[in-house]
Amino acid sequence: MRILLTNDDGIYAPGLKALERALGRLGEVTVVAPATEQSGVGHSITFLKPLVAKEVIDGSHVRWAVEGSPADCVKLGIFEFCPQRPDLVVSGLNGGLNAGINVLYSGTVAAAIEGAFFGLTSVACSLEDDEHADRQRAADICVDVIEQVLAKKGSKPQLYNLNVPSKALLGQPRLKIVPMGLDRWGEQYERRVDPRGRNYFWATNEPPPPPTEHETDVIALSEGFVTLTPLHFDLTERRVLGEMEKWKFKGLR
Repeated sequence: MRILLTNDDGIYAPGLKALERALGRLGEVTVVAPATEQSGVGHSITFLKPLVAKEVIDGSHVRWAVEGSPADCVKLGIFEFCPQRPDLVVSGLNGGLNAGINVLYSGTVAAAIEGAFFGLTSVACSLEDDEHADRQRAADICVDVIEQVLAKKGSKPQLYNLNVPSKALLGQPRLKIVPMGLDRWGEQYERRVDPRGRNYFWATNEPPPPPTEHETDVIALSEGFVTLTPLHFDLTERRVLGEMEKWKFKGLR
């Protein structure tokens, strides 16, 4: 199996190395990642400046560091750096969960979406933010899940979001397949004053309490479960589209 691996934490992130080692048991891994951290850039791509890419050699491993976004890395990886078209795109291992509405901001998830654009099964992998977490253990869990997903899924490519809480690194991890949460995220700001007396604001990124109406990735993660969510990138609201097709607009055909 040919695997393209990227992330949004940058080419030197320890989570990337851990996932590269774990994915090695599934096949040949090509690493193309941002030269610097790109957290929160979403699905941005580079149009107005050249994409500089440099080889980064670590022992016998050669990786590509791209001065661009995670989505840029996937595009370049597929069409320039992979010896052959990859069978699988993996993004991560991110330092910090990408669950709930945060999926829309995540560079990690955006990289997986970019792989899905090109008809490739793609998985975004994230670990709860903890500098002391066993990243290799988390990467091994992710690859265990990915291996089983590939064995169970149908022939069509699919996009997945996979999150590992810190609790899952202790003992036998448990997994739940759940939808992404849709509650608003990160509405709190700290107001401060700089040395020149100007006001500025710092986002605290504090999420609201988990809802209780139905189970989501946010709730399952708070309970210590590894979460797996199938995603898609078609943003069309089909129900409303059907209603709107019946509308008549004056002066327009």
